[in-house]
Amino acid sequence: MTIVSIAAGVALASRALAGAPVADSTTFIRVNQVGYIPDAPKVAVVCSLDSTRVDRFVVEDERGRVVLGPKRAASAPAFGPCVTTYRLDFTTLRTVGRYRIVANGVSSPIVRIGAHVYDGAADTLLYYMREQRSGWNPVFGDSVHTRDGIIVDSPRAGQFVPVSGGWADASDYLQYVTTSANATYVMLMAYRDHPWAFADRFNANGTPGANGRADVLDEARHGLEWLVRMFPSDGEMFNQIADDRDHTYFDLPYNDSSDYGWGKGGPRPVYPCTGRPQGLFQNKNSSTGWASTAGKYASAFALASRLFAERDSAFADTLRHKAQAAYALGRAHPGVCQTAPGHSPYYYEEDNWVDDMELGAAELAALTGDRTLLQQAIAYARQEPTTTWMGADTARHYQWYPWHNNGHYETWRVANPRTDDSTRRLMAEYYRRGIEAVVKRADNGFRIGIPFIWCSNDLMTSFATQAMLYREMTGDNRYRPYEQAALDWLLGANPWGVSMVIGYPHDGVWAHDPHSVVAAQLGVDKLTGGLLDGPVYRSIYENLRGIALHHPDAYSRFNTGRMVYHDDLGDYSTNEPIMDGTANLTYLLSALASRSPRVATNVIKMPLRP
Repeated sequence: MTIVSIAAGVALASRALAGAPVADSTTFIRVNQVGYIPDAPKVAVVCSLDSTRVDRFVVEDERGRVVLGPKRAASAPAFGPCVTTYRLDFTTLRTVGRYRIVANGVSSPIVRIGAHVYDGAADTLLYYMREQRSGWNPVFGDSVHTRDGIIVDSPRAGQFVPVSGGWADASDYLQYVTTSANATYVMLMAYRDHPWAFADRFNANGTPGANGRADVLDEARHGLEWLVRMFPSDGEMFNQIADDRDHTYFDLPYNDSSDYGWGKGGPRPVYPCTGRPQGLFQNKNSSTGWASTAGKYASAFALASRLFAERDSAFADTLRHKAQAAYALGRAHPGVCQTAPGHSPYYYEEDNWVDDMELGAAELAALTGDRTLLQQAIAYARQEPTTTWMGADTARHYQWYPWHNNGHYETWRVANPRTDDSTRRLMAEYYRRGIEAVVKRADNGFRIGIPFIWCSNDLMTSFATQAMLYREMTGDNRYRPYEQAALDWLLGANPWGVSMVIGYPHDGVWAHDPHSVVAAQLGVDKLTGGLLDGPVYRSIYENLRGIALHHPDAYSRFNTGRMVYHDDLGDYSTNEPIMDGTANLTYLLSALASRSPRVATNVIKMPLRP
C-alpha cells in the first residue's frame, strides 16, 4: 500500500467513527465537533445534496432519550454543494453532556456541551508551531537550516548574516517576517488576555518538561529571538529567508536539498526591506516602503517588552529599543514591504500598511505612556477604518494582511475611558463596519460571508476574532451568531464536515493526507494542531500551477459547488497547514477556555515526546 492510499483509508475510518451518514445518504448534519459552551449559540446545519425537505428535529442524549424538541428546522438558502440547507437551533439546551441531533432519520456526530470543551485547545495548536521551528527543532531532534543566510538585493549582497531560527511559513520552508511577526504578536496577545488557557509542559527549546513559563510564551520567545536577528541594527531590517527555489525538492527539513547557488543544502538568501520592487528573476513584487514590516516588528517587540519585563529585564530592554527603532523606520519609509517571488509569480501581495503602524503606535503608547503615539495610532486608524477584504467577493493572495486589524482593539485599550471615550467608540464602530460588511454576505445556511480566497480559514478565524473583540468592547451581542458560525465552520460545521485543525478534536473528522512531506513520510500526527488553508473558489483551484490530486477525491460529492476542499497531498491550495493561521487561531481558542481549566477530554491523545 502506498502512503497516499493508507492516508485515504485512515481518513475514511475517521469519517465513519465520527458518525458520518452512510454512502447512499444525501442529507448530512454538520456540527462543531469540538463542542459548545453552555451560554453560546448552538446551531447545527443540514446540508442536503438534493431537494430533501426537513421540517423538524430533536436532540437526543447518549441513551437515545429526547431532551429537546421536536423543534422546527429553519429553511435557509442553498450553499455550495448543499441544494437545500436548514438551521437546527438548539441554543436553549445548556445542560452539560453529550448528544446527537436527529432529523429525517439522520443523526449528527456527537455534540458536546460544557464549560470545559475548549480547555487545552490553544495548547494543541502549539504542537504544530513547535514542528515548524527552524534552528533547533524538537520534533526532529535535530537542527535545521543552520546556515542562514546570505544577503541578496542589497549593497551588502553576498555577505553572511546569522539569522537561523523562527518558523517555516507552511509546508515549504520559506520564512517571512510578514507572517512570523504577526504570529508572535497574536500569541503574546493571547497570553496577555487569557493566561489561564495555557499550560507549562514544555521547555523553551520545545522538549518535554515544565520550565516555570507558559508554553505559549516559550513559543513566542522563539519567534522574538529570530525577529531580533532579522533586525540587526537600527537602520537594517530583513524581511524574508529563501524563495520558491525551495519547492524544487520534496525533502524533509533536516535534509533539504534546495540550492540557491551555494550548493545543495547550503545557505539560503536573506531579503532586506528596500522600499522598492524585489525579485531576483523574472517576477517582481510591488513593494513601496518598509512600514508594513516595520509596524509588525514594532508591535511584537513592544508587547513582548511589557510581558517579559519581570522575567528577563535585559531582553525586555532590547525589545523596547528595537520596537522604537522599528517604528521610526516605518515612519520614515511609509508603504508596503511585500514578500519576494522567485521563479513563480506567487508571493504575498500585501497592499496595506497603516494597520501595522497603528498597532505599532498603540503598543508603544501602552509601553511608554507617550500620548503622542496614541494620537498617531488614531490617525492611522482613520486611514483604514475597516480591513478591506471584509465585504469583498475576492482579493489577491494576502492582499489585506493581517486579516483583521488588532490595532483598533489596542487603540481602544490604550484610550482612557473617562477622557477619551469618543476614541473608544470610534474604534468599536470601525470594527462594527467590517463585521456588518461580512454579515451582509452571510445570507446562506452556514451564515458565512467571507470570500473563499487562498487561506480562507485565516479570514474565518479573523472574522470570528474581530466579532469577539467587538462584543467585549461594546457588550453588543447582535453579531454573536455569526461569530459562532465562523468558529463552527472551522471545527466541522461546513459542507465537508471536516475540522480544519489537524488532529483536533482527536475523535473528529480532519485531514489525514495534508500537503506536507512531514506528514507523508513521518506521519500526520507530527502536524497536530496545524490549521489548514481551507476551501477556495473552484476558479482559484483550477488555475493554480502544479496541483494534481494523488488519489480519488473522497469529498467529490461535496465539491460540486463554487468552492472546493480536498484532503489530498496534491492540493496545496486547500489542504496545506499554515503557520500564521495556526498562531492566529490561538487567540480565539484561548478566549474560549474556562477560567478553571481541567484535563481536557477532546484534545489529541499524544505522548509528550513527539
